[in-house]
Amino acid sequence: METLTEIFGRGKELGIFQMSMRTVLIFLITLLFIRISGKRAFGMHMPVDNVMTILLGALLSRAIVGASPFIATVISGFVLVVLYRICTGMGVFSKLFGKIVKGSSILIYQNGKMIKENMVTAMVTEEDLMEEMRVNSNLGSLEDVETAHVERNGEISIVKKKEV
Repeated sequence: METLTEIFGRGKELGIFQMSMRTVLIFLITLLFIRISGKRAFGMHMPVDNVMTILLGALLSRAIVGASPFIATVISGFVLVVLYRICTGMGVFSKLFGKIVKGSSILIYQNGKMIKENMVTAMVTEEDLMEEMRVNSNLGSLEDVETAHVERNGEISIVKKKEV
């Protein structure tokens, strides 16, 4: 036990070596947690995914600097990962729960018209829509756009008109 205390320290009085060893251990634990939480946790960037990322980072950083008890902090991180899995899993089976946890898309352009009230709700400007249309859809005019949505992850998606 004394050897572990020498390597990882105790409390807030940590040396460079001890913080470095804690960093290595937390890095490995975090990789494990990411694998447990699933691929979507750090790839989808929906509200629930962002909450997971922020909380897990903030929580586990406390173990590195000794601001909270190491084991309790790691266990809390594991609880957070399990809670995330439960919430995203429930979102698969319940549309209502999925909408609450993951959000929903918002239609901002259709039939040649911008839907201003939805754009305000989504906090998207006409310039944002035009930029997305040019940069990611390779279109030069809204005349080529059938619909546009602000997706659950905050990105704008453009559906091109079908060529006749």
